Amino acid sequence: MHPLNRLAPRAALCLALLASALGAHAQTPLQQGPGAWSANQTWASDSTHGGALSGYYYWPATPPTLDGKRALILVLHGCGQTAGGDVINGSGDAGYNWKAMADSYGAVVLAPNATGNLYSAHCWDWAATNRSRSHGHNAVLLDLVKRFVSNPQYAIDPRQVYVTGLSSGGAKAMVLACTAPEIFAGVGISAGPAPGVGSSQISSVPSGFSASTAAGNCTAMAGAAAGSFATQVASVIWGTSDFVVAQAYGPLDAAAMRQVYGGGFTQGASVSLPGSGSNLPYLDAAGKVRTSQITVSGLGHAWPAGSGGQNANYVNATRVNYPAFLMDFWFTNNLRVAQAPAPLMSACSASVSGSNVTVSGAASFDGGAIASYRVLLNGPSPIDDAAAGSGGGFSKTYAGRPDGTYSASVTASASNGQVSAACNIAPFQVGSGVAPPTYTCTTSSASNYAHVQAGRAHASFGYALANGSNQNMGLYNIFLVSTLAQTAAGYYVLGACP
Repeated sequence: MHPLNRLAPRAALCLALLASALGAHAQTPLQQGPGAWSANQTWASDSTHGGALSGYYYWPATPPTLDGKRALILVLHGCGQTAGGDVINGSGDAGYNWKAMADSYGAVVLAPNATGNLYSAHCWDWAATNRSRSHGHNAVLLDLVKRFVSNPQYAIDPRQVYVTGLSSGGAKAMVLACTAPEIFAGVGISAGPAPGVGSSQISSVPSGFSASTAAGNCTAMAGAAAGSFATQVASVIWGTSDFVVAQAYGPLDAAAMRQVYGGGFTQGASVSLPGSGSNLPYLDAAGKVRTSQITVSGLGHAWPAGSGGQNANYVNATRVNYPAFLMDFWFTNNLRVAQAPAPLMSACSASVSGSNVTVSGAASFDGGAIASYRVLLNGPSPIDDAAAGSGGGFSKTYAGRPDGTYSASVTASASNGQVSAACNIAPFQVGSGVAPPTYTCTTSSASNYAHVQAGRAHASFGYALANGSNQNMGLYNIFLVSTLAQTAAGYYVLGACP
């Protein structure tokens, strides 16, 4: 990629304003977006570099998966790229591959173009020495975030705002995370030089420049907002074939963020990722994952888009799907949203009177109300009733069931979309009937994404639910692995066969 750019800072986005926006959103009904990239927008003028900040946004039609509010993802292209040509590359999103993740998590994605055409290569001003929030790209980007967070139609949660980018965009993402840590709950840095080095120092780390140097620069950028580093998380990724930005910046950036976050850290076990990636997590003293560093074998200087992205102009579709990893990393480890436990089924039962089957159940949810119960009745005349009741408990009769052996399960959905584990009801008889033949149980272990694709589970509100039992397997993605046992035709439960 072309030499990276020069930095810039500032657009006021204070915590008080965000807190008031959060309160307003709590009262605003969630609106469904068009589920398509917008036309090119013009958002604001850049008084430092000239021109106007333009770009695109994606507003999903799907509901959000965390706390009933949408996340906002700011995605920054690299030098020699543009938002329209590379981050999006058409309405089909064959660029950085963000559309699928926006849909899966119900998140709004922003893809702006760098203003000013720094270095004649459309770079972001990551290396600028003026790091004020009211200067250069800091100003126009923070203003852009403010526009979306403060607009109630998007229902953005100020606690779920993230930033990521490639190369100069990755370096700028780190600058923004350092400059405004109270705004960005998480950052994803792809092949980005550290804050404090110059645009001529991208191919090697300068002598004497260390993670401590970068951490000091980062903390200085935050100023009075440095306390918000206590609840921020960071992911860093780089390729073993990147000979544009020094590979040594990858682990240096991650180590710098750990120093900024403060306290002791424990290195977790390295995990292999689909697409020749190896992820090394670090946990803080409370056992929370705070940083992730991914080395991708054979990846050059490019955004790792995974299958579905473009495979040209510094975007690689043959390696790790970084958008999928980032969304899982951010949503799983967000320290600013109190992630209430899923609702809990406390009881369920079935009773038979003639040909009528009455199913009852009760559940509780610490984070709010039970919005609905779902009854799955398996047997000669199956039923899938997603509106069996609501509140603390329910009882519903299903009349005229044919004779035979039945089983059932009940799940509860909370007001924020979380789904309980299934409460399973043992097989029971209606009429005389004939018991079904014995079924040989089989076990499958795979990613939640693979389970859904294979027909063993289905996706709902960003989660994977086992078919039949409707048990919540966790987030619907390629990284979370679950074991399912098929105990009857079309019926799966979490765990191994009995």
